[in-house]
Amino acid sequence: MAQVISDQRDIDFVVHEMLQAQTLAELNDNYADFNKKTIAMVIKEAKNLALKELLPISKEGDEVGCTFENGKVTTPPSFKRVFDLFNEGEWLAPTEDPEWGGQGMPFTVAAAAAEYFNGANYPFMMYVSLTQGAGHLVERLGTQEQKNTYLKNMYTGKWTGTMLLTEPGAGTDLGALTTKAIPNGDGTYNIVGEKIFISGGEHDLAENIIHPVLARIEGAPSGTKGISLFLVPKFRVNEDGSLGEFNDVICTGIEHKMGIHGNATCSLSLGAKGNCVGTLLGQENKGMKAMFLMMNAARLHVGIQGFACATAAYMYALDYAKNRIQGRDLMEFMNPDAQPVAIFRHPDVRRQLMVMKSNVEAMRTLIYYVHYCIDMSKYAATDEEKAKYQGFVEALTPIAKGYVTDRAFEVCSQGMQVYGGYGFIEDYPMAQLLRDVRITMIYEGTNGIQAMDLLGRKLGMNKGKPVMDLFGEMQITIARAKEIPALEKAAIKVEEVVNKLCEVDIHMAKTAMSPKVLAAFANAHPFLDATGDTVFAWMLLWRAVTAARKLEKAKKKDIPFYHGVIKSLEFYAQTVLPITLGRFAALLDTSAVAVEIEDNMFPS
Repeated sequence: MAQVISDQRDIDFVVHEMLQAQTLAELNDNYADFNKKTIAMVIKEAKNLALKELLPISKEGDEVGCTFENGKVTTPPSFKRVFDLFNEGEWLAPTEDPEWGGQGMPFTVAAAAAEYFNGANYPFMMYVSLTQGAGHLVERLGTQEQKNTYLKNMYTGKWTGTMLLTEPGAGTDLGALTTKAIPNGDGTYNIVGEKIFISGGEHDLAENIIHPVLARIEGAPSGTKGISLFLVPKFRVNEDGSLGEFNDVICTGIEHKMGIHGNATCSLSLGAKGNCVGTLLGQENKGMKAMFLMMNAARLHVGIQGFACATAAYMYALDYAKNRIQGRDLMEFMNPDAQPVAIFRHPDVRRQLMVMKSNVEAMRTLIYYVHYCIDMSKYAATDEEKAKYQGFVEALTPIAKGYVTDRAFEVCSQGMQVYGGYGFIEDYPMAQLLRDVRITMIYEGTNGIQAMDLLGRKLGMNKGKPVMDLFGEMQITIARAKEIPALEKAAIKVEEVVNKLCEVDIHMAKTAMSPKVLAAFANAHPFLDATGDTVFAWMLLWRAVTAARKLEKAKKKDIPFYHGVIKSLEFYAQTVLPITLGRFAALLDTSAVAVEIEDNMFPS
């Protein structure tokens, strides 16, 4: 039977052969039990749960969706049973402290599990991931009382969590929010406001929902400087841990969306009856800094969601192409007796599959690597190493969220094209994947915002040290590749784009600090594209170096896989990197037309 969702062999390659995640057990006692055998078992269990439970309910989630009536949201009928099963396996907070209900798992390993879970049913997984993120805020910022009240209930899935940022009039501009927090004099606050686009803001999966809410204390400064973060439960919690009265958090509707129908996207009214009580989470007027603890993790998770759709699309398209018989082999086209062949034999279909293969493999490697860097930022041997890896996480996050989801949408679109007309029909998986993946380019900060973050913050962060350190890692990989004759030609192509990116980085940084600043930011997204191309090339070169070395003593069954890894690099170097050089040329010109065109030159 063909694999679905993900390529197990490639997962093993990245986890065990490239990143050698088993060596994390040597860094810290927390990871001591995660040897190679245990890691393999964890990934296998995640795969089994994903394929046996999450995947079968994905179609129902898409077709039935969530319903709203009298302030209540009902999820698809099968979701509750699987949600409970998921939590029985302690999968909700795999990387968190076992003291509070987590598994203490390395982030690298959890990323592999998340690939399977999200590839199977990422709308379902949104209830899970937001709960972990909200719980992490409580763990990092909460008082001991808040931790004791909320944390274990959240990490075990008894209660769920969300994040309440967006408002109807503010959108992405969180500094314009109007939600108020009125001190009650006893350490609590009355919360009054409206929030929109709240994923999992109301549902029937858990008995309580805990909302981290951005609001402004009366008298606080305007803009983002005056925003605080509050913990607002759907039901208040009594001193003995039991549920108290309803906390005046009312769902006023759910959105009818293009995709992710299994997840309820809610509008919430807080304190419409003057009875919504919250407690401060963290310090007054430090809400934005606090929320970014959750936001940065959420952005990496969105990257996983986009990638998971892409890898599922690739695996489905590959299987379809191998089994769909249509048309003669091109080399037999003039032969009247030639039999039809699988579309897998047609050159353009193979080109599309190679586009999907190379992108998916680069995505997987990048996402796992960023999570490996999180592990290293916590447990590397020295403070200097920890800081270096934390810099990598921050510098690569706009790529892992923004660039990955852009490419993921393209991969899903290519998958639909491989299916032809059947791809456009809802009976097949491509239509849902294409619809579901599209939101990943928008939420947790649109990809335009990711691009501005890369240009405006990450490029110059810590005087440019993280970016320069990344260039150093790229050059190490290039040097190693040049020592391998089979990779030398591709390594030279990668080296060319890496060197050019250095030049473009300097140019864009200078332009962003000049009178041409608007032109620089008009080119932020093309800059994200060119940077992402280069990072993917680095990932594919690193993969190829690992594969080439393994080929020297490879088992017969592994030889085609390793050669396939090298072919992905060759394809990317020959077909994408010439375009990347064109992107660089355009960036060095830094077109200002988008900001110079007069308003009245657009249609009125």
